[in-house]
Amino acid sequence: MKYLSSLNNPELKRLLLLFQKARERKKTGFFVIEGRREIEKAINGGYEVETVFIEEGYESIISKIKGRLSKVLNFSIKKSVFEQISIRSGSEKIIAITKSKTHTLEQLNLSDNGIVLVIEAPEKPGNIGALYRTAAAAKIDSIIIANPKTDFYNPNSIRSSLGSVFLVPTAIAPSFEVIAYLKKNGYKILTAAIDPDAMIYNKYHYKKPCAIIIGTESTGLSNPWLEATDQHLIIPMHKSIDSLNLSVSAGILIYEAQGRNNKLEKNTIL
Repeated sequence: MKYLSSLNNPELKRLLLLFQKARERKKTGFFVIEGRREIEKAINGGYEVETVFIEEGYESIISKIKGRLSKVLNFSIKKSVFEQISIRSGSEKIIAITKSKTHTLEQLNLSDNGIVLVIEAPEKPGNIGALYRTAAAAKIDSIIIANPKTDFYNPNSIRSSLGSVFLVPTAIAPSFEVIAYLKKNGYKILTAAIDPDAMIYNKYHYKKPCAIIIGTESTGLSNPWLEATDQHLIIPMHKSIDSLNLSVSAGILIYEAQGRNNKLEKNTIL
């Protein structure tokens, strides 16, 4: 295991670029994961880890996942340097450079009775991470991100999801392609939208296959989704509030849909 003690090392310069620049992640096809739990979830999700950086004194951490990282390049990093490259505080002492995946609609392999969550134009990495954490807990079949406004592999999305972004099959595409894809596969399109014809979310039957579509907190869904919908759904709110947090809204809807289809396991610690 090679020891690195300076931020001027090319390996650490590359790591910092991948941490900080979405353009670099897109250009190279690599991204950064920090934390043992998140790295393990990436491996379980079929991601290929290329390089691992460990704070000096914590080299033994890799032995706990060594069987899966036997051919990975490892570096031990001087403590003061590791603290400068880390974006997390606390006990996380391991960072990995990992190969990105492609996320096309065709790779989803939608089932004939699935429940899909579609997120249109998400902007905040923290919201995206929270959405994935909830979707993974509720065992949603897949997530589609339509018209994304932020990089899927943003470190803050990974951190806030606790690695759940690696566990839910994901596709990324323009809204018009997603709409056509869902209709081709016979999915009911259920839109979270304030509309005179909207149905209170817990009154709907959620027969599969169906897709739950949510938009941004500020502007909601775009017109193509509103026109393509099979049913608008609404979550009742007190009159003093005009919107719910994106991940909260999604959580309410997907848990209702999963519960209606008996897809939630009892006695499970989430």
